[in-house]
Amino acid sequence: MLTQKPAASAPPERPKPQAAECYFQGAFVPLAEARISVMTHAFMYGTACFEGVRAYWNSDQGQLYLLKGHEHYTRLRASARVMLMDLPRPVDELVKLTVELLRRNGYREDAYVRPSVYKSSQVIGVRLHDLEHDFMIITLPFGDYIDTAHGISAMTTSWRRTSDVSIPSRSKITGAYANSAFSKTDANLNGHDEAIVLTAEGHASEGSAENLFIVRDGHLITPSVTDDILEGVTRAALIQLAHKELGLATEVRSIDRSELYIADEVFLCGTGAQVSGVARIDHRTIGEGAVGPITRQLMTLYFDAVRGRLPAYSDWLTPVY
Repeated sequence: MLTQKPAASAPPERPKPQAAECYFQGAFVPLAEARISVMTHAFMYGTACFEGVRAYWNSDQGQLYLLKGHEHYTRLRASARVMLMDLPRPVDELVKLTVELLRRNGYREDAYVRPSVYKSSQVIGVRLHDLEHDFMIITLPFGDYIDTAHGISAMTTSWRRTSDVSIPSRSKITGAYANSAFSKTDANLNGHDEAIVLTAEGHASEGSAENLFIVRDGHLITPSVTDDILEGVTRAALIQLAHKELGLATEVRSIDRSELYIADEVFLCGTGAQVSGVARIDHRTIGEGAVGPITRQLMTLYFDAVRGRLPAYSDWLTPVY
């Protein structure tokens, strides 16, 4: 008599928390209970800085991966110092703290992490000095910010990128994102998905909240940090992938607006955007009017790497479970 082997049991589902939690003023608390006063300096004047960090779910492995947590917190520390603040703990401890928060929230899908350092004094008066500051982390489920599957439409907005002598672009300062909001809304209200922002000198700088790459004659080109860009974590990851996996060096230099129109490919990248091909700019078709082959290859490599499918890039990832 044949006996049937018992079916392999699936890994147990992790229990869902009763309520979403965040890290606020030195403790894990329910997100619904985390409140700041309307008199908080950061609310009144935009005197805060933040990071956007992705965590990617791999259903085959049953694992959630925090992407480049160390790099993001290192950049947040730099942003905070520009604003006369500092992080409450060393970078490695904050990565562990973030992993614990993600674990507490029990995500089994892609998630977004936003740590913030903010001027917490409840005072009126424009300044950075002689103010207290505090720290918080929130997380939430998060999918695509802009389309990654099809080529998007972009426009060069009339708004100009903030320069290092006004509000430093290399720092993720909350008040500076009014510039991004003007640019994004300008593009959206004119029928486009995204904006491309120029420097005061007329060079292509960024999207509204994304780094910019173009491809010409098989060469990858991206603006320099001196063109008022954010020193992007995803930007650096794609430069690494292009070099190691595709044998493509990246040329870092200024890009004129007209060069966008004659590029073979254009794409935007960032924590929110991930990798998003641009099919049209200012109603001009870019390349073949679709996501180009180099963009597509980089996109495939990137999503494989961030979901833990490329062992060579395991150092990018911190497992949560």
